[in-house]
Amino acid sequence: MRVRKAVFPAAGLGTRFLPATKAQPKEMLPLVDKPTIQYVVEEAVASGLDEIILVTGRNKRAIEDHFDASFELEYYLQDRGKTEELEQIKTISELASVSYVRQKEPLGLGHAIL
Repeated sequence: MRVRKAVFPAAGLGTRFLPATKAQPKEMLPLVDKPTIQYVVEEAVASGLDEIILVTGRNKRAIEDHFDASFELEYYLQDRGKTEELEQIKTISELASVSYVRQKEPLGLGHAIL
């Protein structure tokens, strides 16, 4: 039996990274040119997983937006002839099937993954 799904908890408040995480989820903090969570998802996909489940919490909408298609941005890049950037953006939304489960209150890692 092959493992096909990965569950990543991403619901924490990011208090150890304050003040950087006051208005931005810690998972979206950049490492060089990508948000941290993108590296995590890319590694999972490179390992053969095709379904990603992210357990999120309040104020984590940026994570969902990052892995979703952005038609306005894609149109803008295409209209300006920025094909390399357009392909990078499209690749993000086509990495894997990404689902989101919202943890209503921060009750710890065990609660998040169960």
